[in-house]
Amino acid sequence: MSVVLIGGNDCMVTRYKDICKSYNCKAKVFTKMQTDFESKLDTPDLMVVFTGTCSHKMLNSVNKKSEKKAIPVVRIHTAGVTALKGVLEQYCR
Repeated sequence: MSVVLIGGNDCMVTRYKDICKSYNCKAKVFTKMQTDFESKLDTPDLMVVFTGTCSHKMLNSVNKKSEKKAIPVVRIHTAGVTALKGVLEQYCR
């Protein structure tokens, strides 16, 4: 299963990827807006948005992509490990 994480903390990127790997998920993490962001999202099985640390522009791109490709989006306010594990428990097991 492929997961894209949007937002979060820069110092936690490797931790996020390790957690996703433990749930047999391949992860991409975008903590900041990049050029051509929407095309870099590809077509994952799930998108997780950390709303507390995500810009409105990034969120608009995520919403556009999810509507086009029917990708589920989970919004979490906190960018913590426990919140991410809770989402992955529901979708990846």
